[in-house]
Amino acid sequence: MLLGAMGLLFVLLIPWYREPFPAGGGIWLGLPDWVSTALLCYVGVALLNALAWLWTEIPDPPPAGEPPSEPGAGGEE
Repeated sequence: MLLGAMGLLFVLLIPWYREPFPAGGGIWLGLPDWVSTALLCYVGVALLNALAWLWTEIPDPPPAGEPPSEPGAGGEE
């Protein structure tokens, strides 16, 4: 779901679907509207990426000197 939202934001930030400036654009936040849209989409992608990393569980490696818990994982037969 997050990857789909990130992909949609990347498509929205591309200004190919807009009218050329100044004919079809305006100024928003002191920048051309397509630049403001692109920056907001980049921020949205960064936030979604941060959420994805927060929701992903990455197991910690065992402490040094402690044998691995899975048989055969230590390379010894």
